[in-house]
Amino acid sequence: MIAMLIALFFELGRPDVILASVLVLFLFTGIITPEEATAGFSNEGMLTIALLFIIAGSIQKSGIVDRTFLRLLKGAYSPKKRLVRLLFPISLISAFVNNTPIVIASTPMVKKWCTENGISPSKFLIPLSYATILGGTITIIGTSTNLVVHGLLVENGYAGFSFFQLSAIGIPITLLGLLYLVLFSDHLLPGRGISNLSEPVLKEYTGEALITAQFPYRNLTVKEAQLRSLKGLFLVSILRNEHAIAPVSGNTILKEGDRLVFSGDISTITDIQRMKGLELQESTGSSFPDHHRLVEGIVTHHSSHLFKKVKDTNFRSLHQAAVIAVHRHNQRLQTKIGDIVLKPGDVLLMVAGEQFDKKNDFYAITPIDHKLVTKRQMRMGWLSSGWFGMMIALVTFNVLSMLTAMAVTTLLLFLTKLVTPGEARHLIQWNVLLMIACSFGIGTALLNSGVATSMADFLITFTHPFGLFATLLSLYVVTNVFTEMMTNSAAVVFMFPIAMEVARTLEVELMPLAITVAIAASASFMTPIGYQTNLIVYGAGGYRFQDFLKIGFPLTIIVMVTTLVLVRFYLMA
Repeated sequence: MIAMLIALFFELGRPDVILASVLVLFLFTGIITPEEATAGFSNEGMLTIALLFIIAGSIQKSGIVDRTFLRLLKGAYSPKKRLVRLLFPISLISAFVNNTPIVIASTPMVKKWCTENGISPSKFLIPLSYATILGGTITIIGTSTNLVVHGLLVENGYAGFSFFQLSAIGIPITLLGLLYLVLFSDHLLPGRGISNLSEPVLKEYTGEALITAQFPYRNLTVKEAQLRSLKGLFLVSILRNEHAIAPVSGNTILKEGDRLVFSGDISTITDIQRMKGLELQESTGSSFPDHHRLVEGIVTHHSSHLFKKVKDTNFRSLHQAAVIAVHRHNQRLQTKIGDIVLKPGDVLLMVAGEQFDKKNDFYAITPIDHKLVTKRQMRMGWLSSGWFGMMIALVTFNVLSMLTAMAVTTLLLFLTKLVTPGEARHLIQWNVLLMIACSFGIGTALLNSGVATSMADFLITFTHPFGLFATLLSLYVVTNVFTEMMTNSAAVVFMFPIAMEVARTLEVELMPLAITVAIAASASFMTPIGYQTNLIVYGAGGYRFQDFLKIGFPLTIIVMVTTLVLVRFYLMA
């Protein structure tokens, strides 16, 4: 166990490989049986986490989370008001959706918004990570840590957590933690990276959008439709009955069937798709497919497409892709996408299928992180969110168990083809599941070998003269130190058997101690290595190790004191 802790702390290998190796070692030496070693792979908590990855992924790919962030970041506010608008909704979302995809989705958006407004991303990204950690303590599904503790309780014959059982602690620490971040993070965090915010000039793509019957500004002027005030986007021309209206006046009347030619960067071109009644068009003049990925390609000097109109290149059948925008250096193209005559060096923004083939027509193919979401995907995202909410209600009122509810939701996603089996394989974080499954066997080894009993006896002997509060404090501090040194799941697995022995020896209920361990394992604020979301923002915000310690230490104290007081005088009263 000491060797495992050292390997995790110094990152001598991937955490899942380290834990799997230790599990095999314990199995080989007979400390645990094969049944005990494999028990974690069928554990309710582990299986629930796997299903949650799929459900959260289906909501994530719909763009709902992305649009939420864009709305939260709109407008000019003081630093404190910006944080309030961002952190409180994010913490609420993270109570029901896994923290990691939230931070992965929001980090590039926050960075882009900061760049556009001349603000350092380092003022926002650590608070963003901390808000998701705090919000994750509110419900059983807010973080995998809670589900691991729930699984350990069930494995040892206890009832496990109810859906909102952690809320008695989670809500107060979240509110106090967010208040601290809003009031003090601007002073404690560095303004690092402001001088580097001037990124290279964005490629100005030309894209095309069709006005449909659902467009609310039909028969109104361009000015009334606010199409002249789109940030980062310029309305170049309007194509009507094969005639071009250019330049476009603010008094030009918009009609159904008009094709609007825009010029702008990738994010603003693709954001057209989110506007009601506007459909982003590809080179053949039709809407793009639902299943896709965005790629950039640079046209070579020997491409077979040179000096041909895009619509005449048979692009879709040759490459299994469709062109939705074109960039040409120092030129603002004013014609529809299909009529653009390709030249060497043109950069094409393409919707690529699974069988995409670049042949010899492109110098380089670059995947684009920005997501392009269809209206159908948006509707399906709301549908999957509705099912998810319904299942949460059924779990809350004890109609279904957690595992059953998540399994039913996942089945509905498959039946309605909101998620395909192939997508599900990619959405599940297999390394996290392996680490969690191995953790159960390692926890059993701690019990079988007597290590858990010895450590529990030591904690009790050391803290007994100072009362039960001191015992709770020592349990919290040791768990929190472990979670800062390694992964939170590993910390939970190490400390849960000790909590069981403490409860047995002191003849107190295990549930308050289990809640203490779960909160302490999640409350990783002082280092970037203890929690995945901290690692995600570590490099993105240009942080140093000490930045986490500077802002995280006071937050750790706030969360610890609040948790211990509530557990001791409310849950154990």
